[in-house]
Amino acid sequence: MGHQQQDAYFVPSKSQWPIVAAVSMFITVFGAAHWLNAEPGDAGFGKTLFWIGVAAILGMFFGWFRSVIKESLAGSYNDQVDRSFRMGMMWFIFSEVMFFGAFFGALFYARIFSVPWLGGEGHGVLTHQFIWENYSAAWGASGGGGPEKIGGSFQTIEAWGLPLLNTLILLSSGVTITIAHHALKAGHRKALLIGLGATVLLGCTFLFCQAHEYAEAYEHFNLTLGSGVYGATFFMLTGFHGMHVTLGTIMLAIIWVRCAQGHFTKDNHFGFEAVAWYWHFVDVVWLALFLFVYVL
Repeated sequence: MGHQQQDAYFVPSKSQWPIVAAVSMFITVFGAAHWLNAEPGDAGFGKTLFWIGVAAILGMFFGWFRSVIKESLAGSYNDQVDRSFRMGMMWFIFSEVMFFGAFFGALFYARIFSVPWLGGEGHGVLTHQFIWENYSAAWGASGGGGPEKIGGSFQTIEAWGLPLLNTLILLSSGVTITIAHHALKAGHRKALLIGLGATVLLGCTFLFCQAHEYAEAYEHFNLTLGSGVYGATFFMLTGFHGMHVTLGTIMLAIIWVRCAQGHFTKDNHFGFEAVAWYWHFVDVVWLALFLFVYVL
């Protein structure tokens, strides 16, 4: 009977967390929509709903994580469940690759096809005649003269300053989490906590530097979301990546607490591995982003 129990696929008991998650996200989005579309002075209701939804989402995460951790510590997950977790994480990361691939595709299409076409390349009508006088098909700060005439001229951010520093920070974090992983597999608890803690600190440092870069872009370079297609793609790509770094840093912090409490062993630690996979994915995306957004 015990052998059959071990071979059976674990089916979790009924849980209230999925419906709590759905209701919380609905409240958050409904509140945000009301807040953004309300008349001046009438945004209080939407703002309140938004923050209630955010608080509910945070509570949901805490409760759901606690339930899953209890199941894991109780030994409910066998090898078959472990394989399904790994496959699920692989497909999730693949979906994230497609997510960023769509945005990089938008960047390439706008820069390589749309801008030259607007300048008159290709076949058909010379479209630049219908935009504005002295339009030039340019990418970056000049932007064909459009942003200067519409929202004011702007400057691009130099790749070899703060972006290069952030690149070094993320690459260093990839090294520290790898050290922590090897320490976990070797049973070295102190090195595990130091390496993982350093990764969390490096993630927070990256986010601080990116926030500083955004402030500089808006205040000193006049580089905003309204700075033509360049500004839109710049903040879209770096902003979504920053959101992923934020989520990854939160997950790393949770894993650090679990490691400190001894939840993982050298043979059973997929929770750690899943977050490590995600963090390495974030590193790789930033390398592509640094090359195609800042350098080229």
